Amino acid sequence: MALPPAPPARRPDRARQRGPWSTPLAVALVLLGVFATGAGLGRTVGPLDWAAAPPPRPASAEENGPRSGLPASRPVRLAVPAIKVAAPVTPVGQARDGSIDVPPLDRHDETGWYDRGPTPGEPGRAIIVGHVDSKDGPSVFYDLRKLKPGDEIEVTRDDRRVVVFRVDSVEYFAKSALPADRVYGDDGAPALRLITCGGQWIGGRTGYADNVIAFASLAGTREP
Repeated sequence: MALPPAPPARRPDRARQRGPWSTPLAVALVLLGVFATGAGLGRTVGPLDWAAAPPPRPASAEENGPRSGLPASRPVRLAVPAIKVAAPVTPVGQARDGSIDVPPLDRHDETGWYDRGPTPGEPGRAIIVGHVDSKDGPSVFYDLRKLKPGDEIEVTRDDRRVVVFRVDSVEYFAKSALPADRVYGDDGAPALRLITCGGQWIGGRTGYADNVIAFASLAGTREP
């Protein structure tokens, strides 16, 4: 269960890009309840099979990556070739329970960019979320757990730049034990977090017990 974030002062250079909760403290509070009801939000059937959680991996190497970033520009499309994801990206904010919102279930093949954090390519950690499944079967991030270090993630932005990230690790965390210092933040090298649900199916308002997070660092940019 998330605590309601208090509105901190907005950063002037981001005031036109996002709402008022854009500092790390507020994002941390939101992430404590991320996917509080699961990325299979509203599921009415049992879980699809999941592979065993991978062993813990070392912390992301993004600190050694490029430190400069791009100006803000919202993401419009996500491609993850290794798991055959090619999906639109729509802005999402904060759900009523304080968690990061997700696209509605009737658009479960879309992804959602958390619009109170950095845009992909800006300094800091951009967050893109997606459903793992629905009552109709697998959803956009069903295979997120299969990503491996070195796999590439391409994010096309509204300014037509394509920002390329490289996966550092894919890890499972209990929803009550997210490593906020690794997941959120609007400073440091540009990075990306892809988040969905996984682990054991609990049902009810919890859904899946865990979050699955792909940690990725900026690899470069290119024109579309």
